[in-house]
Amino acid sequence: MVVMQFTDEHLDTLAPGERAVIKSFTDKALSLKLLEMGCTPGEEVMLEKVAPFGDPIAINISGYVLSLRRAEAATVCIRRINNVA
Repeated sequence: MVVMQFTDEHLDTLAPGERAVIKSFTDKALSLKLLEMGCTPGEEVMLEKVAPFGDPIAINISGYVLSLRRAEAATVCIRRINNVA
């Protein structure tokens, strides 16, 4: 049996391969830009890659890869998805 556990964090804290669900945003101005790029509350994201010096990061969302600066990702509140067997 697989149990899903959820914790509250920000998108910039994910490690490559980790998945999360977008909950909300902390920056109202930046949230419009992110919403236009498909980062909507309830959408599942997965961290694909991190640049060699840690910035930017690449997330997989809605079937495409989106590159974000860590500062932008830090404004996205997420619910991390952990699969526990």
